[in-house]
Amino acid sequence: MTDRPSCYPGPPAALLSSVARERLPLLDVLTSPVPPGLFDSPVDDRHVLCLHLGNPVPVSYRAGNYERQGVRLHGQFCVVPARSSTRWTVSRPARSLLLRLTPSLFRDTADAMGLRSPDAELAPSIHIRDPQIERIGWMMQAEDHDAYPGGRLFADSLASALAARLLALQSRRGASTSKPGRALPAWRLRHVIEYIEAHLDEDLTLAELAGVAGFSLSHFKPLFKQAVGMPVHRFVLERRVERARIRLLEGGMSLTDIALETGFAHSSHMARCMRRVLGLSPTQVADSSR
Repeated sequence: MTDRPSCYPGPPAALLSSVARERLPLLDVLTSPVPPGLFDSPVDDRHVLCLHLGNPVPVSYRAGNYERQGVRLHGQFCVVPARSSTRWTVSRPARSLLLRLTPSLFRDTADAMGLRSPDAELAPSIHIRDPQIERIGWMMQAEDHDAYPGGRLFADSLASALAARLLALQSRRGASTSKPGRALPAWRLRHVIEYIEAHLDEDLTLAELAGVAGFSLSHFKPLFKQAVGMPVHRFVLERRVERARIRLLEGGMSLTDIALETGFAHSSHMARCMRRVLGLSPTQVADSSR
């Protein structure tokens, strides 16, 4: 029996304190080679989704008394719940895109959707195909490849969407049971927007903004969207673009300094977002002031 290669890391011992755990990402991603032969998957504190990459590979899978055989196709995924292990037999070398989701977010999302056991517990599964989960996987892969230009706020939003979709697939219910028309109260919304404006240069997180609003993360997302008409990560992006536009019109700052002051990863990331939101490059915005 072989071990999974070392590129599948667990959290370092230094990250196991309660304070450090709070700063662990709600969702992370890595690409892992999968060795041929028989092996047990590592035990992880997080829920793990393994999306198959590349050519079809015949495999067998065992979790407890449940066993299944089949051919894994590109984009199909299996689910390994936290603190559990599965036994695999892989016919030839393969690659997987591993999405690791924090169980506390999964529980919080289940509560927000009004789900109770067993629907609120993540079940092991194999050979699942779902376009929404695939898109989340590819977006996380692109974010990781580009060193997370969207910051933790965008990755947190993908984590929340992933948890909701997994629960919806398990429970055969819609992704949200929020009451239609319910929105974040005006005074709470004002506090959140003031906090965002004061911390645009920081790597904001959903949990941080939810705490300012006084709601759980999963309740905060739909309430904020109902109040402002867009997801929170999109709102923050547009506020950063607007702040950058003002700085460009004022003049006197380099593109790099403006990008850092407004919370973008670098000047190229700022330019890409400005084109997406305004349809103009930073140079075109600056020229308009003349």
